Amino acid sequence: MGLLTFSLNLTLDGCVDHQEGIADDETHAFFTRLMDEGGAMLWGRVTYEMMESYWPAVARGDAEAPPAMREWAVKLEAKPKYVVSATREDFPWTNSHHIAGDLRTGIQKLKDATPAGVLLGSGKLAAELDRLDLIDEYKFLVHPRISGHGPTLYESGLPSTRRLELVSANPLRCGAVAVHYRRAH
Repeated sequence: MGLLTFSLNLTLDGCVDHQEGIADDETHAFFTRLMDEGGAMLWGRVTYEMMESYWPAVARGDAEAPPAMREWAVKLEAKPKYVVSATREDFPWTNSHHIAGDLRTGIQKLKDATPAGVLLGSGKLAAELDRLDLIDEYKFLVHPRISGHGPTLYESGLPSTRRLELVSANPLRCGAVAVHYRRAH
């Protein structure tokens, strides 16, 4: 069974707005490595639609992008992408698959079928999956910014505190820190 790893950018005050992070070659290389290590991507519908609206064009060369972003886009194009949605069933982006029905069952089947692991990149979906105790690891890129606005990580709350163990913390040149935690048992 593969691990489910929740990963995204966040500011010091917990903002997960994708426009608040530092987007440079080093941060893109960080996420490219994470994607390379995993067997599949997992998103909610809103994140999927945001990604679908930009990255396929970068992968095709239809949008201007620096080399690190283009490398990410090309690899993302080939990576299996799974989407949880109760409101949409058609996901035409290359290698995209719909997870419908019982969330716990669908995600557990995905983990079981993906020994290299699944990389989760949606905040709202992460809260739901954390409530179901399905997230195994957290790999966040914490940016040296205080945004003063939301959306924020786990703003809908959790039923109890999650105890985590630090695996690593690595500073990047831009001042962001890549942190890796796993669930404490």
